[in-house]
Amino acid sequence: MSRVGFPLLLIPLAVFNIMVFLMSGVSFDASVVAVPLLSGTRWTVSVSDMLLAIAVLLLMFEIIRGARGKYLTDHLLSLLLLGGAAAEFLLLPQFGNSTFFFLALLTFVDFFAGLALRAKRPARAAKPVVGTPVPEPYQPRVEPAPAPVPAAPETPVASSAVPTPRAEPVIVPPVVAANDSETPPAPETPAR
Repeated sequence: MSRVGFPLLLIPLAVFNIMVFLMSGVSFDASVVAVPLLSGTRWTVSVSDMLLAIAVLLLMFEIIRGARGKYLTDHLLSLLLLGGAAAEFLLLPQFGNSTFFFLALLTFVDFFAGLALRAKRPARAAKPVVGTPVPEPYQPRVEPAPAPVPAAPETPVASSAVPTPRAEPVIVPPVVAANDSETPPAPETPAR
């Protein structure tokens, strides 16, 4: 049974839409966690960083799934997601920031990577039916080379400026040796 999956990048885009429309008090620059590094500095991870990291990981899974084989409807859904993300980025002021731009860019990469993987995939050969004879590959017949034709004797070179016509080679059919002088041996009679 074939199963069409939804584009995985819909998840971070849906989270972004939920945060913009339903949770308008949440800032995308708000710090989620601060991680101490070996260098002694603290790396602060914001909400937008988390969304982009999740989107990149989901893009990886989407490309892996696309390498195994996508259906045409999967490509169509990716195209619709790309169109929706581009429309939100261009038309709505809440989505005009770099975080959403990168999310829309990832949907662009997802769509065109799926098309490129589909174009590079070789066509599948039809499986032969069991019991059907498989034709043998064509083998050209090789005929033996004809016997060399003896060359015509050379004529002495004339001192005139007019070239002498060349004699055309004559094809001599092979001689069939017929042994008519001998008669076949008589069959032996059994001794009594």
